[in-house]
Order: sequence, then C-alpha cells, then structure tokens
Amino acid sequence: MIAKPGPLSLAPTTDDAQSDRPLTVWTSTLKRTISTARHLPKHYNQLQWKALDELDAGVCDGLTYQEINDIYPEDFQARDEDKYNYRYRGGESYRDVVIRLEPIIMELERSEDILIISHQAVIRCIYAYFMQKTQEESPWVPVPLHTLMKLTPRAYGTELQTYKANIQAVSTWRGKGSTARHEDPVPEGGL
Repeated sequence: MIAKPGPLSLAPTTDDAQSDRPLTVWTSTLKRTISTARHLPKHYNQLQWKALDELDAGVCDGLTYQEINDIYPEDFQARDEDKYNYRYRGGESYRDVVIRLEPIIMELERSEDILIISHQAVIRCIYAYFMQKTQEESPWVPVPLHTLMKLTPRAYGTELQTYKANIQAVSTWRGKGSTARHEDPVPEGGL
C-alpha cells in the first residue's frame, strides 16, 4: 500500500463509516486478490490491473521448489544464480515484472491513499522500488503473507509500517542458495 502523509484508518473511528478517508483499491485481475478486496467497504473505489498479476512461472506454475529442482534442475540453479533476470520457460522474469509495473509505479508516485492487493513477486518489486533495493536484492526480499505493508514516501526515503493478520499460512519464501524447500524468512533489518 502507498500512502501520502496523513492519518489513515481502515476501520471506522465514528459511527459513520463514510467518515473514513476512502481508499482506492488496486487488485490484480486474478480471483484471489479480487476475492480479498470484496471484504473492504463498498465506498472504496476498486480497480483491477493486469500489470498487478503474479509473475508467470510458465511450465513451473503450480510446482513446488523441490519439484522444480527435480524436473528442471538447470533452471532451478540458473534462477538461483540470477533470479532478477532468470525467465521461466514460457513465463516471466523479475525484470519482466518490473517493466510491466512501470506504469503502476508512475501512477503511485502521483496518487494518494492507494491500497494494493496483489501477489508476492509483484509486492516484492513495488516494495524494492520504494525502499531503494538493488536489482540483485529485490527478488530475494522476504514478503510476509497476510500482512499489510504501509509505505509512506518521505523526503529522504520511505517509511514502512506493517500490520500482520492472525492467519496461519505456510511460507513460500526460499533464501538464495538454500535447499529446494520453503523457509521462514529472517529478514536483515527487516519487514
């Protein structure tokens, strides 16, 4: 989520829910983000953006890291060596996602009170941009599931606030050079 300085509440602070500053909600075009957004107040303007769809894993879509390592070991290693530029067979790279997110980021720079409901790779790219992460670092940034990340641009950087939902989930994060299993990230300086 990107917000300009100022108070913001996702829950009504008075009896009148319309007193909230309305958010503009951007989702991907995929069912799970649209489904999440349906629980938000009806007065929030909701838009779907194809650019916010998850990274296309091509022939690896739906496979676990272990399955990718077993079926496509060269691809698993190539992705580990250069995750930013590695393009899945029939799919996308992080570089491709960043390119398709350029119009989104340009619009975010001009907008206020935007809530983005999207997917880990996409959120990772947006987060990396605003937190000034390098291309090398950006694909490895841990993005926790079921967590609202509020990014507020300031004169000399971006302020981050996180709000975790109490929802059980299996981490899908895997550190660079680690085995082909999911891990619980322990971010440096972290989220």
